[in-house]
Amino acid sequence: MTDLTPAREWLAHDPDPSTREELAAVIEAAERGDEAALADLADRFAGPLTFGTAGLRGRVGAGENRMNVAVVTRATAGLAAYLRETVGEDARVVVGCDARHGSAEFYAATLEVLSGAGLTALALPPRQPTPVTAYAVRALNADAGVMVTASHNPPADNGYKVYLGGRASDENGNGVQIVPPADAGIAERIEQAPPADLVPRDRDRIEEVDAGILTQYTARMASHRTSEQESRTRVVLTPLHGVGGAVAVDVFAQAGVTDVHPVTSQFDPDPDFPTVSFPNPEEPGAIDLAIELAGQVEADVVVALDPDADRCSMAIPQPDGSWRQLTGDEIGALLGEQAAADAGRDGEVLASSIVSSRLLARIAQAHGLRSAATLTGFKWIARTPDIRFGYEEAIGYCTDPSAVRDKDGIGAAVRVVTLVEDLAARGLTVQDELDRMARAYGLYATAPLSIRVQDLSLIPAAMARLRAQPPTTLAGAPVVQVVDLAQGSEDLPPTDGLLLLTQADDRVIVRPSGTEPKLKCYLEVVLEAGEVIPRAEASQRLALISGEMREALGL
Repeated sequence: MTDLTPAREWLAHDPDPSTREELAAVIEAAERGDEAALADLADRFAGPLTFGTAGLRGRVGAGENRMNVAVVTRATAGLAAYLRETVGEDARVVVGCDARHGSAEFYAATLEVLSGAGLTALALPPRQPTPVTAYAVRALNADAGVMVTASHNPPADNGYKVYLGGRASDENGNGVQIVPPADAGIAERIEQAPPADLVPRDRDRIEEVDAGILTQYTARMASHRTSEQESRTRVVLTPLHGVGGAVAVDVFAQAGVTDVHPVTSQFDPDPDFPTVSFPNPEEPGAIDLAIELAGQVEADVVVALDPDADRCSMAIPQPDGSWRQLTGDEIGALLGEQAAADAGRDGEVLASSIVSSRLLARIAQAHGLRSAATLTGFKWIARTPDIRFGYEEAIGYCTDPSAVRDKDGIGAAVRVVTLVEDLAARGLTVQDELDRMARAYGLYATAPLSIRVQDLSLIPAAMARLRAQPPTTLAGAPVVQVVDLAQGSEDLPPTDGLLLLTQADDRVIVRPSGTEPKLKCYLEVVLEAGEVIPRAEASQRLALISGEMREALGL
């Protein structure tokens, strides 16, 4: 980028002194011909952040391609304009935030811009989990919700997640993240918004939401354990430096789960996430401290939340004293079976994303329920009509859609502990239950293959190669079906992806990541299971398919 005009114009309209100072220094260096500064500006002004898989998400910093007060101001102006046109000038919007860098400033800007636009801005208590915001949209009958969070992204990132509810959605979409055409409608109005310093801001129509909303949420989640006896299950809990720790402990206490051992070094919110290289419970090493503590206290289960507490992972003890972290699909199957067997729950449909295991559909069928496969992301899963339970393999679980129409790590944690407790009462373990399900339904084994790239152009090139020349065999079995998901179908809107199915019922779905520079492959093999569960054979087949797919993609 040699033309510094866009950067200078942005600087002239940035209402935040800290990012003005940051950008001014980069521009000054660029004016001296500093190559690093010129490259930095080119990235900062490569184009505005756009609404994607989870609203806005990006690095915190100055410029149109970063998360900052100016970007949040214009995004909120666009959202407010959309709501004024589709709902009316009396629209009500719930706003929450986590504890990441910039969250407090973005939270304040969002509230003030909504108020300045004449809407009612409902301010939730700050530094709370994302599921609290999703809950509040429905509980307060708000027309929309904004959650300032980057979920489990790296420490440098932040984000802006939008929900629609009330008069801005139908019942199935009430309290669910935005989907087309709403995302495009909001994006269009963001483009039409004036420079950030010209957007009206005031506090006249900001209403503080009483802390009672949090009390309602915790009571609802705690009610998922119905026993009046104090639980004997010993839990190790880590919120990974996020905002879920205190709320989860409170929910557990109300539920009668009192033998809880937090990982103290990861318990308090810390936007730098100092003990983990990547604050995602799925990442290797992320829950090592929790597993170490679990061994010391002889726990029954490890529960790990991601930083905004909308995801939940678990680990279980093994007979040799080691611990094993379950996959997202294994947890999804366990919670899906639990939901299917619970006649007291509303809804007749078990839903999951197309890249999640097909086992959930098998469970639904066995219990006389219906199943649904949606595009990836809870913005699709959670709007399934008549949903009882929904999940995606990336450790996201919706176990109480009447209350939280989104993934909820804290609600899922209560279900996990209840599952462990109920099995123990029958002298069984979680592994026993997984084995029983394998015998009843077949062994559905899954594994991811993620290829991270520096050059984003490599991803569409690899997808084009795969579409032109898909593999004819995988793990020795003929590929009998190739489905280009970009064509769409009666059941699914178009999405960039390819599905491969073999004669042996092995399945691969390939798609670009919506939030990271990755090409992702979701591998699944299905084997009959008897007294001996063929897990080693399944692992070998998955490893073989992984190697073949890597070769086919040419990356």
